[in-house]
Amino acid sequence: MFETVDNIESEQGKQANLQFLSFTLGKEEYAVDILRVQEIRSWEPISRIPNVPSYEKGVVNLRGAIVPIIDLRERFNLGSSVYTPLTVMVVLQAFIGGKIRVMGVVVDSVSDVINVNRKSIQNSPSFGHRVSTEYISGLVSVDQHMVMLLDVDKLLKLDGVDNEENS
Repeated sequence: MFETVDNIESEQGKQANLQFLSFTLGKEEYAVDILRVQEIRSWEPISRIPNVPSYEKGVVNLRGAIVPIIDLRERFNLGSSVYTPLTVMVVLQAFIGGKIRVMGVVVDSVSDVINVNRKSIQNSPSFGHRVSTEYISGLVSVDQHMVMLLDVDKLLKLDGVDNEENS
């Protein structure tokens, strides 16, 4: 009936630690909540969609579901890269417009799963109105380098996608 102090502290300890999948874009390291990662795939041909922003590369058929693919290098204005069989797509789940959306992001490489204590996450700094940090939910130091934690919902919200009636 009553929880012991050890059980309560154990439950609090579990909630205090979070796991993130880290990946690289150029020389920078980013991470997303591991619970939002559906799968990691190697690059495959995609179907291009006309009249979309350049970072929206197209769609792939993922076991019967049409999944939009976004290039994070281009989304963050870091330039573009050549896609090879070593290019990685991370398929993520986002909550947009009250629905779960599945989208893929192209990254340079997947690094590791990192364990982060919730208390060690720092707020993203403000650079003023000209520099957008809206996709960054926080920063954390891992092995003497900074990792930017990304907000999957904000990152994957495409223009108008929250107003869609059907999907």
